[in-house]
Amino acid sequence: MSVSLKIKDDCSSGDQQKNGLKGDSMEGAGNNSMTFSGRRVGLLAGSGQFPISFALAAQKQGHHVYGVGVMGMAPPELREICHSYVEAPLARIGRAISLFKKARINRVVMAGKIEKTVLFQPFRILRLLPDWRTIHMWLRYASRDRKDDTLLLAVIREFERDNIYFDSALDYCPELLVNHGFLTKRKPTEAQWRDIRFGWELAKEMGRLDVGQSVVVHDMAVIAVEAIEGTDRAIRRSAELCRRGGFTVVKVAKPQQDMRFDVPTIGTQTIKTMHESGGRVLAIESGMTIILNEPEVIELADKLGIAVVAVSAVELEMRTAG
Repeated sequence: MSVSLKIKDDCSSGDQQKNGLKGDSMEGAGNNSMTFSGRRVGLLAGSGQFPISFALAAQKQGHHVYGVGVMGMAPPELREICHSYVEAPLARIGRAISLFKKARINRVVMAGKIEKTVLFQPFRILRLLPDWRTIHMWLRYASRDRKDDTLLLAVIREFERDNIYFDSALDYCPELLVNHGFLTKRKPTEAQWRDIRFGWELAKEMGRLDVGQSVVVHDMAVIAVEAIEGTDRAIRRSAELCRRGGFTVVKVAKPQQDMRFDVPTIGTQTIKTMHESGGRVLAIESGMTIILNEPEVIELADKLGIAVVAVSAVELEMRTAG
Protein backbone atom coordinates (compact mmCIF):
# COMPACT_ATOMS: atom_id res chain seq x y z
CA MET A 1 0.00 0.00 0.00
CA SER A 2 1.83 2.60 -0.89
CA VAL A 3 0.99 6.42 -0.76
CA SER A 4 -0.07 15.04 -3.34
CA LEU A 5 -0.41 18.85 -2.76
CA LYS A 6 -1.99 21.36 -5.03
CA ILE A 7 -0.74 24.82 -4.16
CA LYS A 8 -3.60 26.79 -2.71
CA ASP A 9 -4.13 30.53 -2.49
CA ASP A 10 -6.17 30.39 0.71
CA CYS A 11 -3.25 30.51 3.15
CA SER A 12 -2.83 33.69 5.11
CA SER A 13 0.38 35.72 4.97
CA GLY A 14 1.14 34.56 8.49
CA ASP A 15 1.15 30.99 7.21
CA GLN A 16 4.11 31.89 5.02
CA GLN A 17 6.35 32.76 7.96
CA LYS A 18 8.65 30.34 9.67
CA ASN A 19 7.06 28.86 12.78
CA GLY A 20 9.47 26.88 14.93
CA LEU A 21 8.10 24.68 17.70
CA LYS A 22 10.23 23.81 20.67
CA GLY A 23 10.80 20.66 22.64
CA ASP A 24 9.04 17.54 21.36
CA SER A 25 7.81 19.25 18.23
CA MET A 26 8.48 19.95 14.58
CA GLU A 27 11.53 22.12 15.07
CA GLY A 28 15.24 21.56 15.04
CA ALA A 29 15.47 18.66 12.58
CA GLY A 30 16.65 19.51 9.10
CA ASN A 31 17.88 22.65 7.37
CA ASN A 32 16.15 25.20 9.55
CA SER A 33 18.76 27.84 8.81
CA MET A 34 17.35 28.19 5.29
CA THR A 35 14.76 30.88 4.61
CA PHE A 36 11.91 30.02 2.26
CA SER A 37 9.48 32.40 0.59
CA GLY A 38 6.87 29.71 -0.10
CA ARG A 39 4.13 28.11 1.91
CA ARG A 40 4.25 25.51 4.65
CA VAL A 41 3.20 22.05 3.53
CA GLY A 42 2.91 18.90 5.59
CA LEU A 43 4.36 15.56 4.55
CA LEU A 44 3.03 12.33 6.04
CA ALA A 45 5.83 9.97 5.05
CA GLY A 46 5.94 6.21 4.67
CA SER A 47 8.85 4.14 3.38
CA GLY A 48 10.77 4.34 0.12
CA GLN A 49 12.18 7.03 -2.14
CA PHE A 50 8.94 8.86 -2.92
CA PRO A 51 8.85 10.98 0.29
CA ILE A 52 12.42 12.10 -0.44
CA SER A 53 11.59 13.00 -4.06
CA PHE A 54 8.55 14.98 -2.94
CA ALA A 55 10.41 16.86 -0.20
CA LEU A 56 13.22 17.82 -2.59
CA ALA A 57 10.76 19.00 -5.26
CA ALA A 58 8.75 21.09 -2.80
CA GLN A 59 11.93 22.54 -1.32
CA LYS A 60 13.18 23.44 -4.80
CA GLN A 61 9.98 25.42 -5.32
CA GLY A 62 10.68 27.35 -2.13
CA HIS A 63 8.22 25.69 0.22
CA HIS A 64 8.68 24.75 3.86
CA VAL A 65 8.19 21.00 4.22
CA TYR A 66 7.08 19.91 7.68
CA GLY A 67 7.49 16.16 7.76
CA VAL A 68 5.91 13.61 10.05
CA GLY A 69 7.38 10.20 9.31
CA VAL A 70 5.84 6.87 10.27
CA MET A 71 8.25 5.50 12.86
CA GLY A 72 10.26 2.54 11.62
CA MET A 73 9.22 3.12 7.99
CA ALA A 74 10.08 6.64 6.82
CA PRO A 75 13.58 7.15 5.34
CA PRO A 76 16.00 8.84 7.78
CA GLU A 77 17.23 11.19 5.03
CA LEU A 78 14.07 13.24 5.52
CA ARG A 79 15.55 14.62 8.72
CA GLU A 80 18.16 16.46 6.66
CA ILE A 81 15.87 17.45 3.79
CA CYS A 82 12.72 18.70 5.51
CA HIS A 83 12.46 22.16 7.00
CA SER A 84 11.35 20.36 10.14
CA TYR A 85 10.87 16.65 10.80
CA VAL A 86 9.68 14.33 13.54
CA GLU A 87 8.37 10.78 13.68
CA ALA A 88 5.20 9.29 15.10
CA PRO A 89 4.14 5.66 15.58
CA LEU A 90 1.84 4.17 12.94
CA ALA A 91 -1.21 3.95 15.21
CA ARG A 92 -0.89 7.43 16.74
CA ILE A 93 -2.93 9.46 14.29
CA GLY A 94 -3.83 11.90 17.05
CA ARG A 95 -0.13 12.60 17.53
CA ALA A 96 0.39 13.35 13.84
CA ILE A 97 -2.65 15.63 13.76
CA SER A 98 -1.41 17.48 16.83
CA LEU A 99 2.03 18.03 15.29
CA PHE A 100 0.62 19.46 12.08
CA LYS A 101 -1.82 21.70 13.98
CA LYS A 102 0.98 23.12 16.15
CA ALA A 103 2.90 23.96 12.98
CA ARG A 104 -0.28 25.57 11.55
CA ILE A 105 -0.34 23.15 8.62
CA ASN A 106 -3.68 22.68 6.88
CA ARG A 107 -2.56 21.08 3.61
CA VAL A 108 -0.73 17.74 3.74
CA VAL A 109 0.42 15.11 1.26
CA MET A 110 0.95 11.38 1.68
CA ALA A 111 4.04 9.85 0.13
CA GLY A 112 5.63 6.45 0.61
CA LYS A 113 4.57 2.92 1.34
CA ILE A 114 2.83 1.89 4.55
CA GLU A 115 3.57 -1.72 5.49
CA LYS A 116 0.07 -3.07 6.00
CA THR A 117 1.44 -6.41 7.18
CA VAL A 118 1.96 -4.95 10.66
CA LEU A 119 -1.82 -5.05 11.07
CA PHE A 120 -1.70 -8.84 10.96
CA GLN A 121 1.06 -9.53 13.44
CA PRO A 122 0.30 -11.35 16.71
CA PHE A 123 -0.82 -9.11 19.57
CA ARG A 124 -1.20 -6.18 17.18
CA ILE A 125 -3.04 -4.03 19.74
CA LEU A 126 -0.17 -4.32 22.22
CA ARG A 127 2.41 -3.77 19.49
CA LEU A 128 0.72 -0.71 18.00
CA LEU A 129 -0.89 0.81 21.12
CA PRO A 130 -3.32 2.97 19.11
CA ASP A 131 -4.41 6.33 20.48
CA TRP A 132 -8.03 7.43 20.74
CA ARG A 133 -8.07 9.14 17.33
CA THR A 134 -6.83 5.97 15.64
CA ILE A 135 -9.48 3.90 17.40
CA HIS A 136 -12.14 6.43 16.39
CA MET A 137 -10.94 6.32 12.77
CA TRP A 138 -10.92 2.52 12.75
CA LEU A 139 -14.43 2.14 14.16
CA ARG A 140 -16.09 4.97 12.27
CA TYR A 141 -14.45 4.94 8.85
CA ALA A 142 -12.77 1.52 8.43
CA SER A 143 -15.30 -0.90 9.87
CA ARG A 144 -16.58 -2.08 6.46
CA ASP A 145 -13.32 -3.70 5.29
CA ARG A 146 -9.53 -3.31 5.47
CA LYS A 147 -8.80 -2.58 1.80
CA ASP A 148 -6.09 -0.04 0.98
CA ASP A 149 -8.52 2.62 -0.25
CA THR A 150 -10.75 2.14 2.78
CA LEU A 151 -7.89 2.58 5.26
CA LEU A 152 -6.24 5.52 3.51
CA LEU A 153 -9.52 7.35 3.01
CA ALA A 154 -10.25 6.74 6.70
CA VAL A 155 -6.98 8.50 7.58
CA ILE A 156 -7.95 11.42 5.33
CA ARG A 157 -11.38 11.73 6.94
CA GLU A 158 -9.93 11.68 10.44
CA PHE A 159 -7.54 14.51 9.56
CA GLU A 160 -10.39 16.47 7.96
CA ARG A 161 -12.14 16.57 11.32
CA ASP A 162 -9.38 19.02 12.29
CA ASN A 163 -9.53 20.94 9.00
CA ILE A 164 -6.36 19.33 7.67
CA TYR A 165 -6.74 18.30 4.04
CA PHE A 166 -4.76 16.02 1.75
CA ASP A 167 -3.87 16.70 -1.87
CA SER A 168 -1.72 15.02 -4.49
CA ALA A 169 2.06 15.16 -4.13
CA LEU A 170 2.23 14.98 -7.92
CA ASP A 171 1.06 18.57 -8.11
CA TYR A 172 4.54 19.39 -6.80
CA CYS A 173 6.50 16.85 -8.84
CA PRO A 174 4.46 15.94 -11.95
CA GLU A 175 7.71 15.10 -13.71
CA LEU A 176 7.73 11.81 -11.80
CA LEU A 177 4.80 10.54 -13.87
CA VAL A 178 6.00 8.41 -16.78
CA ASN A 179 5.40 9.49 -20.37
CA HIS A 180 4.02 7.15 -22.99
CA GLY A 181 6.38 5.04 -25.09
CA PHE A 182 9.34 2.67 -25.06
CA LEU A 183 11.68 3.56 -22.20
CA THR A 184 14.45 1.06 -22.91
CA LYS A 185 16.43 -0.10 -25.92
CA ARG A 186 14.94 -3.56 -25.70
CA LYS A 187 11.30 -3.82 -26.80
CA PRO A 188 8.70 -6.52 -26.09
CA THR A 189 8.32 -9.34 -28.59
CA GLU A 190 4.94 -10.10 -30.13
CA ALA A 191 4.41 -12.90 -27.58
CA GLN A 192 5.26 -10.49 -24.78
CA TRP A 193 2.77 -7.95 -26.17
CA ARG A 194 0.10 -10.63 -25.91
CA ASP A 195 1.06 -11.11 -22.28
CA ILE A 196 0.89 -7.35 -21.71
CA ARG A 197 -2.63 -7.14 -23.14
CA PHE A 198 -3.67 -10.20 -21.15
CA GLY A 199 -2.14 -8.90 -17.93
CA TRP A 200 -3.53 -5.38 -18.38
CA GLU A 201 -7.17 -6.49 -18.10
CA LEU A 202 -6.40 -8.66 -15.10
CA ALA A 203 -4.45 -5.90 -13.32
CA LYS A 204 -7.24 -3.39 -13.94
CA GLU A 205 -9.76 -5.79 -12.45
CA MET A 206 -7.56 -6.41 -9.42
CA GLY A 207 -7.31 -2.62 -9.03
CA ARG A 208 -11.07 -2.23 -9.29
CA LEU A 209 -11.41 -4.75 -6.47
CA ASP A 210 -8.66 -2.90 -4.54
CA VAL A 211 -6.59 -6.07 -4.23
CA GLY A 212 -3.37 -4.83 -5.83
CA GLN A 213 -1.83 -3.02 -8.79
CA SER A 214 0.38 -5.66 -10.41
CA VAL A 215 0.09 -9.06 -12.02
CA VAL A 216 2.82 -11.36 -13.32
CA VAL A 217 2.03 -13.34 -16.45
CA HIS A 218 3.76 -15.70 -18.87
CA ASP A 219 2.42 -17.42 -21.98
CA MET A 220 -1.07 -15.98 -21.30
CA ALA A 221 -1.17 -17.54 -17.84
CA VAL A 222 -1.25 -15.78 -14.48
CA ILE A 223 1.82 -16.52 -12.37
CA ALA A 224 1.17 -14.17 -9.45
CA VAL A 225 -1.19 -11.40 -8.35
CA GLU A 226 0.03 -8.67 -6.03
CA ALA A 227 -1.86 -8.32 -2.78
CA ILE A 228 -0.74 -7.19 0.66
CA GLU A 229 2.90 -8.17 0.08
CA GLY A 230 3.59 -5.51 -2.56
CA THR A 231 5.01 -5.67 -6.08
CA ASP A 232 8.59 -6.70 -5.27
CA ARG A 233 7.57 -9.67 -3.15
CA ALA A 234 5.00 -10.74 -5.74
CA ILE A 235 7.78 -10.74 -8.34
CA ARG A 236 10.03 -12.80 -6.06
CA ARG A 237 7.20 -15.27 -5.55
CA SER A 238 6.94 -15.58 -9.33
CA ALA A 239 10.53 -16.80 -9.47
CA GLU A 240 9.51 -19.83 -7.41
CA LEU A 241 6.45 -20.51 -9.57
CA CYS A 242 8.02 -19.86 -12.98
CA ARG A 243 11.53 -21.23 -12.73
CA ARG A 244 12.34 -20.82 -16.41
CA GLY A 245 11.82 -17.06 -16.09
CA GLY A 246 10.95 -14.79 -18.98
CA PHE A 247 7.75 -13.51 -17.40
CA THR A 248 6.09 -10.11 -17.80
CA VAL A 249 5.06 -7.77 -14.99
CA VAL A 250 2.11 -5.45 -15.63
CA LYS A 251 1.53 -2.60 -13.17
CA VAL A 252 -1.38 -0.19 -13.56
CA ALA A 253 -3.44 2.40 -11.70
CA LYS A 254 -6.81 1.46 -10.30
CA PRO A 255 -9.80 2.44 -12.46
CA GLN A 256 -10.94 4.51 -9.47
CA GLN A 257 -7.42 5.77 -8.67
CA ASP A 258 -7.29 8.56 -6.10
CA MET A 259 -4.11 10.48 -6.95
CA ARG A 260 -3.71 11.56 -3.32
CA PHE A 261 -2.37 8.14 -2.34
CA ASP A 262 -1.23 4.71 -3.49
CA VAL A 263 -0.21 5.82 -7.00
CA PRO A 264 1.66 2.99 -8.80
CA THR A 265 5.39 3.48 -8.32
CA ILE A 266 8.52 1.79 -9.62
CA GLY A 267 12.23 2.40 -9.06
CA THR A 268 15.61 0.77 -9.40
CA GLN A 269 14.66 -1.84 -6.79
CA THR A 270 11.82 -3.01 -9.05
CA ILE A 271 14.30 -3.61 -11.89
CA LYS A 272 16.77 -5.38 -9.59
CA THR A 273 14.05 -7.65 -8.26
CA MET A 274 12.87 -8.51 -11.77
CA HIS A 275 16.41 -9.36 -12.86
CA GLU A 276 17.04 -11.56 -9.82
CA SER A 277 13.69 -13.32 -10.35
CA GLY A 278 13.88 -13.86 -14.11
CA GLY A 279 11.48 -11.15 -15.32
CA ARG A 280 12.02 -9.80 -18.83
CA VAL A 281 9.32 -7.18 -19.43
CA LEU A 282 7.83 -4.45 -17.25
CA ALA A 283 4.70 -2.76 -18.61
CA ILE A 284 3.39 0.27 -16.72
CA GLU A 285 0.52 2.68 -17.30
CA SER A 286 1.62 5.92 -18.94
CA GLY A 287 0.61 9.15 -17.22
CA MET A 288 -0.48 7.24 -14.11
CA THR A 289 2.73 5.62 -12.83
CA ILE A 290 5.57 7.22 -10.88
CA ILE A 291 9.16 6.42 -11.82
CA LEU A 292 11.62 7.39 -9.12
CA ASN A 293 15.05 8.39 -10.46
CA GLU A 294 13.98 7.59 -14.02
CA PRO A 295 17.44 7.95 -15.66
CA GLU A 296 18.90 5.43 -13.21
CA VAL A 297 15.96 3.05 -13.73
CA ILE A 298 16.33 3.11 -17.52
CA GLU A 299 20.11 2.77 -17.40
CA LEU A 300 19.84 -0.26 -15.11
CA ALA A 301 17.09 -1.88 -17.20
CA ASP A 302 19.18 -1.46 -20.36
CA LYS A 303 22.19 -2.95 -18.62
CA LEU A 304 20.18 -5.97 -17.43
CA GLY A 305 18.29 -6.48 -20.68
CA ILE A 306 14.83 -5.77 -19.28
CA ALA A 307 12.25 -4.12 -21.53
CA VAL A 308 10.28 -1.30 -19.91
CA VAL A 309 7.33 0.18 -21.76
CA ALA A 310 4.70 2.74 -20.72
CA VAL A 311 1.38 2.01 -22.40
CA SER A 312 -2.23 3.11 -22.33
CA ALA A 313 -5.54 1.31 -22.70
CA VAL A 314 -6.11 3.01 -26.08
CA GLU A 315 -2.81 1.73 -27.45
CA LEU A 316 -3.52 -1.82 -26.31
CA GLU A 317 -6.94 -1.71 -27.92
CA MET A 318 -5.36 -0.55 -31.19
CA ARG A 319 -2.78 -3.33 -31.03
CA THR A 320 -5.54 -5.86 -30.42
CA ALA A 321 -7.57 -4.53 -33.35
CA GLY A 322 -4.46 -4.55 -35.55
